[in-house]
Amino acid sequence: MTNLRIHTHTHAPTHTHQGFDDIPEGVSRPGHFRGVATVVTKLFNIVQPTNAYFGQKDAAQCTLIRRIVDDLNMDVNVQVLDTIRETDGLAMSSRNAYLTPKERMISPVVYKSLCAAKQFYRMIFLGSVSSSSMEEEEDDGKETEGKEFSIPSNTLRDIVEEVLRSEPLVTDIQYVSVDDRETMRPIDVVGKDGAVISLACKVGSVRLIDNIVLKIG
Repeated sequence: MTNLRIHTHTHAPTHTHQGFDDIPEGVSRPGHFRGVATVVTKLFNIVQPTNAYFGQKDAAQCTLIRRIVDDLNMDVNVQVLDTIRETDGLAMSSRNAYLTPKERMISPVVYKSLCAAKQFYRMIFLGSVSSSSMEEEEDDGKETEGKEFSIPSNTLRDIVEEVLRSEPLVTDIQYVSVDDRETMRPIDVVGKDGAVISLACKVGSVRLIDNIVLKIG
C-alpha cells in the first residue's frame, strides 16, 4: 500500500480561498487559513470521506471548509458540532493546560462575555426590552410588536468587551468580531437572521478563542 503523506520534504502546492486572510482571526494568524485549506483539501482527496466532523469553536475554519467542499464539488458532508465545554463554560482546548490555577479559575469569563451579548440579543428580539434606544426615530406610545428590530454590531461588541475588561487577568483583547453566520464576513447590524460573535483574547499569556451563535429559537 502506498504511504501517503499530507506533507513531504518536496511539498510546495498550497490551496487558497479568498476572503479569510483579512478577517480578524486571519489577521492575527497570517497564513493560517491557507494552511488549513491546503491540508484539508489534501486530506479529503486522500481519504475521500462521506462525512467530516468539525467543531464550532473554530467557526471561521468551519466556514472555510464548507466553502472548499462547495467550490471544488467534493462529495463530503461537512458536519459542524457544538463546542465542547468544561462544566464552567470554558471551551475545551489543549491550550487550557497552560493556564495557571488562578487563570483557569477566571477563564470562564471568556464564555460569560459572549453569553452576555447573546442574552441582550435574545431580550431585544423576544420583546423583553424596549428597542426605542436602537431606533433612530422613537415612536412613543406605539406597539413594538411586529417591528423589524436591528442591533448595531458595535453594541454587541461593547457588551463583550465590557465583561472581558472586568477581569484583570484578561491581559489582551485581540478582537471581538460580529459576523454573518454563513460567510463569517463582518456585519454592521444584527437582525433576526442572527450572527456569530467570535473573539480572541489572552488570559495571562495564554491565547484563547471562542464564539457564540446568535439566533432566535
